[in-house]
Amino acid sequence: MITLLYRCGLRVSEALALRSKDIDPAVGSIRVLFGKGGRSRTVGLDPGGMAVLSSWLAERVMLPVPPDSPVFCTASGRAVTTAYLRRLFPSLARKAGVGKRVHAHGLRHTHASQLRAEGVDIGVISKQLGHTSLLTTIIYLDHVAPVRVIEAVAKREWVV
Repeated sequence: MITLLYRCGLRVSEALALRSKDIDPAVGSIRVLFGKGGRSRTVGLDPGGMAVLSSWLAERVMLPVPPDSPVFCTASGRAVTTAYLRRLFPSLARKAGVGKRVHAHGLRHTHASQLRAEGVDIGVISKQLGHTSLLTTIIYLDHVAPVRVIEAVAKREWVV
């Protein structure tokens, strides 16, 4: 799930609602049927991320859960809750020795920021994130990556 949140920029609720039928490994796409505001969209997943997800799906088939259970479910096939993930992420961070605040939504921010750093068009990032307005994406990216402003200004030279 961490790979999916990081490499797709999905909201936690979107990832938790996924079913196996929503994933197309051949194309590298995921159909998000229950996005924010009840909207659906199709997002991309890079080959490395798809390989990790496909590996999980292959393992999941071996588990005694109904095939129509969510992709990320409990051992009995029930959906994992967002409350569980809110507790899990800080716990994993402590175990990994990460001192900063860690939360699932931070992976969404990282995804957006990295896409922009790679030169991906803001319109594409907006579609990937499921924003209805480009302005939302611009504000989102401005909040996420203020370090780019500092880096840009630091590169300037004083010409006399």
